[in-house]
Parts: sequence; C-alpha cells; structure tokens
Amino acid sequence: MPNRPLRDHVAVVAGATRGAGRGIARMLGAAGATVYCTGRSVRGRPATPGRPETLEETAELVSAEGGRGIAVRTDHTIESEVEQLFARVRTEEGRLDVLVNDIWGGDALTEWGTPFWELSTAKGMELLERAVHTHIITSRHGAPLMIERDAGLIVEVTDGDTFGYRGNLFYDLAKNAVARLAYAMAGDLHAHNVTALAVTPGFLRSEAVLDHFGVTEANWREAIEKDEYFAESETPCFVGRAIAALAADPGVGEKSGGLFSSWTLAKEYGFTDIDGRRPDWGSFFLRKVQGIVNRDAPPDEMDLFVVRSRLYQAELDPAAAGEAERLGAWIERHG
Repeated sequence: MPNRPLRDHVAVVAGATRGAGRGIARMLGAAGATVYCTGRSVRGRPATPGRPETLEETAELVSAEGGRGIAVRTDHTIESEVEQLFARVRTEEGRLDVLVNDIWGGDALTEWGTPFWELSTAKGMELLERAVHTHIITSRHGAPLMIERDAGLIVEVTDGDTFGYRGNLFYDLAKNAVARLAYAMAGDLHAHNVTALAVTPGFLRSEAVLDHFGVTEANWREAIEKDEYFAESETPCFVGRAIAALAADPGVGEKSGGLFSSWTLAKEYGFTDIDGRRPDWGSFFLRKVQGIVNRDAPPDEMDLFVVRSRLYQAELDPAAAGEAERLGAWIERHG
C-alpha cells in the first residue's frame, strides 16, 4: 500500500504479540497507521509458556512496514489496565480510528475430542474470560474515543465464517460469541457512525503452527505432506491486509454487524497474501468435503471431522438443505 491510506489513523490491536494479531498490526502499519500493540508478553516477561514472541518485536515490525508501532503491555482481563491504555491513547493521539480485538489465549485450555459433559468447567470459564470477556472490556473503553468523533471501526477476530458448531463447546462459545458481539455492538453504534464487524482468517500459518509442523515460512510447503489442508494456508498478514482494506474503505459502514472472511475480502478488495498467493480457504474446504463423500475408500477420523464440520454449517443455511441431507446420510453410514 504505497500511498499509505491510513497514515493519519490511530489503531489499537489487542492481542498483537503473535499470530493474526501481529499480522494485522504489521499490515495496518504498512498502510501508514500508528498502531498500539497490546498484550502481556514483553521482553523479559513472557506470558505464554514456550513462546518467544514479544510486543516490542511486533511494534518494531509495524515501524519497519512504514507505520509507527508502540508496544503497551496490557492485561485485558484487568479493566483498570484497559482504562489506562485508552487514557494513554487519548493523551498521546487524541483519537482512535481502528480497534481490533484479537485476544485469545485459549489453546492450552481447549480440550478437543471431549464431549461437553466431560470438559473441565474451570478451564472453560478461564477460556471465556480470556477470549470473550477481554473483548467486551476492551471495546467498552475503546468505543468512547470513536463515538466522540462519530467515526471508527471495531473488528472482532474470530474463527470461521458461519455459526456452525466448531467441535468443542467452550471453543464454539468463544468464537461464536465474538462474532455476535460485533453484531450487537453494531446496533448500539449505528447512530454514531461507528462500524463493528467480525473477520476470520482461514488456515493460519502462525508462528506456533509453523513450529508444530517443524517448518518456517520459507519452506512451509514441506508440511503439506503431513497435512493436506495446509496447502491452502495463509500468513497472518493476509487477514491483516483484509482489515487494513476495511479500515481504508469509506463505505465500510455498509458492512457493520457482518461476519467476513479473509478470502472473500481479498476478492472484493483485490489484495494478495505477502507471498503473492490468494488462498481461498472456503472453496478449498468445500472441495475437500466433496472429495471425501464421493470416494469409495472408508473415511478416517479426520475425514469424519471435516464432513461433520461442513454438516454443522449446512444445517444453518436454508440454501444448503439438500447438501445437509446428503451429508447427514453419509455420516449415518460412516460415523
């Protein structure tokens, strides 16, 4: 974005230490924005066991992209710290144009493959505190800076562009809740010309995912042999470019309350990932589902998970009633 369409804009990216949050902060910086990068991991005080990334690194990447990165350690579960964050933004900048809620912290708390009646309630409640309550607290204290100017954009980062079940009760609650939060906030903010919406990336090549597969961004394709779905993965900067494009769009208010994906926004706004690709996770996933149900070989556990995931989505889409019926019958035969 050589013309820096956000060069006079101020953004806060909550949860900017790594993953999507870091990519979003970088791409807002590439568009020229001043970006306050917040989270808990700073140099000398890592907050996530086993992860080396820090807010200072993210802020430096923002500045290297052409913006101005500012690292502010903030525990978004502590309301007083969030208040102090926005008081600082008000004092130093006098405005807030973009707020991105990408706080998560639930990986270690998600018990995949466990029915809800066997889940740890304590872990689940902590996950909701980290991944939902923080978003509410942060928007509560960030929105007034936008309302004062009758302008602004609040983005909730979620996982998935439908409201279908995501395979674990607490994970599902968290990811659906933040999409609903965007919808609810949009209703309250409509009279103030402030937009709230939700955005999802596809299969994200985050730092942790690359480490899991034992690859780097330079050789990530080598991991496709381990997981065929990795072939359509995207860097954290892809969703970052999606949010930068939304922030630069004078007509973004028409999208208020909606749920959007990185791959559909890429088609609409004409951007690519930083490696020049334009991954389309949605179409790729549907092709994979069709391939599974059409082949003669018996399905494995991943196949069953994938088809169930699509069934949950199709059941909520009146236009996909026929597909839902076919997938349900397939599950009955093989599940």
